[in-house]
Amino acid sequence: MHSNPSVEWWRPAAYAKAETRPATRDRSSVTGNPFSFWTLMVFTFFMILAPQTLFPALESLHLPLLTAAIAITAFLWDAVTHRGTLGVATREIGVAAALAAWAVATIPLSYDPGNSLGAFLNYYSKALVIFWLVANVVDSAKKFRQAFLLLTLMAIPLAITGVQNYLSGVYLAGSDMQRIQGYDAPLTGNPNDLALMLNIVLPLSVALLMTTRNLAARIVLPIGILVSAVAIIVTFSRGGFITLVSLLLLYLWRFRRRRGRLWIWGLIPFLLVCIPLIGPTYLERLSTISNMEADKTGSAQERWSDMVAAATFIEKHPLVGAGLGQSALATREERGPDGGLVHNVYLQYAAELGLPGLLLFLILFIQCLKSTASVQRRARQKNDRHLFYIGEAVQLSLIAFAISAMFHPVAYHIHFYYIAGFAVAARKI
Repeated sequence: MHSNPSVEWWRPAAYAKAETRPATRDRSSVTGNPFSFWTLMVFTFFMILAPQTLFPALESLHLPLLTAAIAITAFLWDAVTHRGTLGVATREIGVAAALAAWAVATIPLSYDPGNSLGAFLNYYSKALVIFWLVANVVDSAKKFRQAFLLLTLMAIPLAITGVQNYLSGVYLAGSDMQRIQGYDAPLTGNPNDLALMLNIVLPLSVALLMTTRNLAARIVLPIGILVSAVAIIVTFSRGGFITLVSLLLLYLWRFRRRRGRLWIWGLIPFLLVCIPLIGPTYLERLSTISNMEADKTGSAQERWSDMVAAATFIEKHPLVGAGLGQSALATREERGPDGGLVHNVYLQYAAELGLPGLLLFLILFIQCLKSTASVQRRARQKNDRHLFYIGEAVQLSLIAFAISAMFHPVAYHIHFYYIAGFAVAARKI
């Protein structure tokens, strides 16, 4: 460690000194069977890029479910036969289990128990299983780098599609304003979801850029990051823009004394030039963030009314909410038939699972953040640059979700739980 706290350990002199140490043994040689990891990556490919939507013949195969089942079976077989355990038991997994148990316990009290049960079985239970699987099978720094690389490569066609849709005028049908269509996949079908996915993956791409020595990667990664930033902008997603700017400010602060800070600063003039080129419509869209009445489409006013209605409902039903997946019923109870789905993860948890549900989610989120901070502390102590950037990338992805969560109804979807699984896995290695 350095006596001067203003000199970070990862700067050139410190890193050169650390390089003289014997290389740390990669734990991939003593970790689990790689088959379950690669099957998880195939599952991720089917979820994000969804080739089954391009080739309808693949739909009947239910490839995401099939690959997830194979990954789980492979991991359990390896874990039981070689380790005598069903996986890691951490605080995060314990809190997630408690949250799931509370969600199940409230189903009989739901406004629509049948739909709540369907919501749990159709997507929430799957997100929890993937959270547990990621936490267990990503069990080495090498697998983290491979996972980050694959997610980055998957994000590139998402971003390119978004930019192409903007340049070609491929807009959402029936929209009151010209907004691009997203990428044709379950997680990115509309522009807001596309912006959310790209913002979550961006920190993983930056971590790769900061740690790779491959010349081709040093060329491709900055291009991919810039294209993703442009795609986020052209989605016209207010939440996406706020999240992107927040990430940029966080990187400016964290890189103020590190190598690589020049390209971070270079993003500022890039964004300043890019935004006006899109035209006055985009600036008008951004102005509705602070002045909702200026939104001619009425979407900002509608979402605010739904959030106010959800808050009123929570005040009346603090312990048990409307039930899993029933926030729209909660808002309709307060504001009539105009009520809709709450576009805010925190209000969604509280309106559907009551304040206990929200509290458990916040505990889970904070515990994941603490795990990533712990990883970064240990990386400094060990002069492990790669591990440090793994911890930082997962932490910033969590923060990106936390900001985006104020604008999206994705409380029980895979976005958070996949990154949360990374947080558990990072601390484990």
